[in-house]
Amino acid sequence: MGKIFVLDAAGIEELLATSLVGRIACAAPTVNEGRPTIVPLAYGYDGAAAYAVGPIGQKIRIMREQPLISFEVDSAEAEDRWRSAVAEGVYEELTDPVTREAGLRVIFGDGSRPHIPDTHIVYRLRFTAKTGRFEVPDDEAHLYE
Repeated sequence: MGKIFVLDAAGIEELLATSLVGRIACAAPTVNEGRPTIVPLAYGYDGAAAYAVGPIGQKIRIMREQPLISFEVDSAEAEDRWRSAVAEGVYEELTDPVTREAGLRVIFGDGSRPHIPDTHIVYRLRFTAKTGRFEVPDDEAHLYE
């Protein structure tokens, strides 16, 4: 067992910028009987939003109906040594060619990228609030108090 502390803004940004996979939490009354859905997501991050691309499926249908989302990333080394960031945000589809291309550049960079069918949705999760926590073992807690 360890002690939990607030992760500062720099730690939140570092975690969002370096995590390979995040998790979207979303819910809509007419999809999945209104149950909240949590799905993993490979993404790109630009300091204000997470960007992703994919086919129309359950998560896209949910976010189209109810665009308010939560997004979580974490890293863990042990049960008492982990970091986690949670962002609240809004789902937005990038439909015009300029913003779609800008979103794809955030995801894949300027190098090569896989073929993205025109039927796939490029979207961003524009963050409106971010929080974070971390835990360290009891014998290190004094370093953060």
